[in-house]
Amino acid sequence: MPSIVHELVVKAPPDRVFRTMATPEGLARWWTKASQGKPQEGAEYSLFFGPEFDWQGKVTRYQPHSAFELQITKAHPDWIGTRVGCELHAGGTDNTRVLFYHTGWPTENEHWRVSCFCWAMYLRVMRRNLEYGDTVAHENRLDV
Repeated sequence: MPSIVHELVVKAPPDRVFRTMATPEGLARWWTKASQGKPQEGAEYSLFFGPEFDWQGKVTRYQPHSAFELQITKAHPDWIGTRVGCELHAGGTDNTRVLFYHTGWPTENEHWRVSCFCWAMYLRVMRRNLEYGDTVAHENRLDV
């Protein structure tokens, strides 16, 4: 099954990066329009991108400051059952190496190819938010 993998360094300590990647408030700063859920293993997350894109995921991995994963349970058919997550590694003074993944895609179809690009753009917004405090309106995040 195809996967999307990105690796990047963020100039922020792992605890800040983890909160941005694993909490509903953090996800809303760079990926979703709004999110809800309790950050703990087994919890359900609401991932709201707009009226036609009210998705859900279940937290399948929650290791504070080091790893987070959602299994997507309600979304576009290509995303159902996929896993979106990250592993974080301290990389020196206030640096974190982020290994981001989106695994379990059914095929390397057009949606997968577009999502490869979109994830890179969203991760750029996440990094800019942590490093510089930049905020980007949800509807502009793929255009920055």
